[in-house]
Amino acid sequence: MTLPMCSATQRSVMPELSGPTSRPIVWPLAGSIAYGGDYNPEQWPREVWDEDVTLMRQAGVNLVSVGIFSWAMLETEEGVFDFAWLDELLDLLHSNGIAVDLGTPTVSPPAWFFAAYPDSRVIDADGVVKGFGSRGMASHASPEYRDAIVRIAGVLAARYADHPAVVLWHVHNEYGVPVAEDFSPRAVASWQAWLQERYGSLDALNAAWGTAFWGQRFARWEHVVAPAATPSTGNPSMKLDWARFTDDQLRECFRLERDAIRARAPQPITTNFMAHQSWNTDLWKWAQEVDIVSDDHYLWSPDPEAHVALALSADLTRSVARGRPWMLLEHSTSAVNWQGRNIAKRPGEMQRNALTHLGRGADAIMFFQWRASRSGAEKFHSAMLPHAGTSSRVFREVTELGAHLALLGEVQDSRVQADVAVLYDWESMWAQDLEWRPSDALTFRERMRTYYERLWRDGVPVDFAHPADDLSGYKLVVAPASYLLTEEAGANLTAFVAGGGTLLVSCFAAAVDEHDTVHAGGFGAPLKDGLGLTVEEYRPLREGDVVAVVSADGEELTSRDWTEDLALAGAQPWATYGAAPAGGPLEGTPAVTRHTHGAGTGWYVGTTLDVAALAPVLAAVYADAGVTPAPTPDGVEVMVRHGASASYVVAVNHNETDAIVPVTGTDLLTEQAVDGELTLPAGAVAVVRTAPVRPGTAENFGGPLSSEELAGLSDAALAGS
Repeated sequence: MTLPMCSATQRSVMPELSGPTSRPIVWPLAGSIAYGGDYNPEQWPREVWDEDVTLMRQAGVNLVSVGIFSWAMLETEEGVFDFAWLDELLDLLHSNGIAVDLGTPTVSPPAWFFAAYPDSRVIDADGVVKGFGSRGMASHASPEYRDAIVRIAGVLAARYADHPAVVLWHVHNEYGVPVAEDFSPRAVASWQAWLQERYGSLDALNAAWGTAFWGQRFARWEHVVAPAATPSTGNPSMKLDWARFTDDQLRECFRLERDAIRARAPQPITTNFMAHQSWNTDLWKWAQEVDIVSDDHYLWSPDPEAHVALALSADLTRSVARGRPWMLLEHSTSAVNWQGRNIAKRPGEMQRNALTHLGRGADAIMFFQWRASRSGAEKFHSAMLPHAGTSSRVFREVTELGAHLALLGEVQDSRVQADVAVLYDWESMWAQDLEWRPSDALTFRERMRTYYERLWRDGVPVDFAHPADDLSGYKLVVAPASYLLTEEAGANLTAFVAGGGTLLVSCFAAAVDEHDTVHAGGFGAPLKDGLGLTVEEYRPLREGDVVAVVSADGEELTSRDWTEDLALAGAQPWATYGAAPAGGPLEGTPAVTRHTHGAGTGWYVGTTLDVAALAPVLAAVYADAGVTPAPTPDGVEVMVRHGASASYVVAVNHNETDAIVPVTGTDLLTEQAVDGELTLPAGAVAVVRTAPVRPGTAENFGGPLSSEELAGLSDAALAGS
């Protein structure tokens, strides 16, 4: 049944939805880099809209996200809709050549919804009911909320499926932010049903959770509580499953809206992830549900080199998209408003951030938001059109970026390729960062950033991968934080080594299985064959203590926070703890090991080395793997995207001094020829078209590709799995 087209204000009853439809995915604005941001015209008088679209055209904007927080204006009472303003807005944008990413406003239900359904409010782990006035306030387990989101998504899709401005649907906003967990009675009932489906019996659940410990055994399903606040730390296996359940609840709500749209509208559907910045969503699973992967990224002000974390998030987003182009749906032109100290971006930093995302696979560069809000919680958040207006530095840079992106349409749909994979598993993060681990200094994100930064500084392109992925297309696999590793994933990594790959594993790896239960056989047991060792004991250090680690060629490195007592089973020491007292109680025992297994090599780093101390380790690992690093001057990023007829070298200089980048081709931003060396001014960016190049070689970033190699740059080949 098809929904009727609603008049400007009309009561409509939501019919039952049909299932998802199969249709080809058309990339929004194919042949162009999408540029724009969230547009919230409902915050402004009608006369401002005309000024907005004029300035958008001046700035080069070709896509805006609309309607994300507009539920109260679209459904003014339950079942009563007012689309007059949105009709006018979409027509205005289309007549000015600006396409629309149309949002469903379900992150922020109206006041009338909570007045009618007070049981749909979120309850936190301490039993506090969360009130109205923020966003993300509704319980995802609430049947009334679920009915309401299906209704509004379906009505919007029916009305605007054929509107020429609409090229993309944007469901909800940043799932899991700011609220993911809900401990309401409805959520607990859903949790109990989820567990029954997962385990089938209470005996299986009790075994998985180890409830014999502390007398936690459950005898009836209705007694299975949620992991709310407890007198001491709670059951970690329960908490890990709770994280999975919470993720599944969020994803169920997304699917409800997605399918309501798919039943009526042909455009692709996305939702904005927050790769490496949101804790609650397993993006390997989420990416399978969207038509196009998109991400929001915001610099973390306390990090003086936040551009490294930006690169990590961009590579991770591309990887969950399995190598296909993705969309940056939000980042900031300057400061945000929600950190302790909100640092403004330096001149040119916005463009450097944008081009880094582009260089790592993004085909859309979008911001929050177009015009800065005068009221509300985000009035101090930067925007494309700031409070200072068009005479501001920010708006001049916005316009310059738009002009540059307009020159880069040919880059769209080219791909990034890497010989190195970094393992990333949200479930392992959830488990590792629970309470009562051997040391709170050893966190998933810290290890991930440290190893990624070493690769970044060495100029080594990376994909991210799940431990269970097919890794055979990579030369080197790095596992910075694989605390949770299943037997199956361990066998996969061992087979990768046996088949000729090089595996580098950091400390505290393979400690537990999917239930957060220590492996039979002890710490590291699933990787014993591939690494040639297990771990007898974790020996974290006191805060401030350091130990010396001496490599095979006598180089002395410094370690802090963490050491391990390794039991070798074929592995050979590559580095050992130094002589006492500098080496600590593990004097002379292995700290870093190398093991030949089958046709490949497994490396293990049983201590926490920082970015600098990892350099000699990685140099030896690269030699084993046949990976050639291509380091650039410190603070200079060089990225390569590969197309069928050309490749594109994207260079970004984060320094305050000029840099030289070796490349030959044409700079698309200046239309100047580059003959072997590109002078990149301080703080500048460049995009150089070169002949098609073979990744992984040094000269001109690779030699010409053969026709067979060009054919290999397919979605499947670039996915890395």
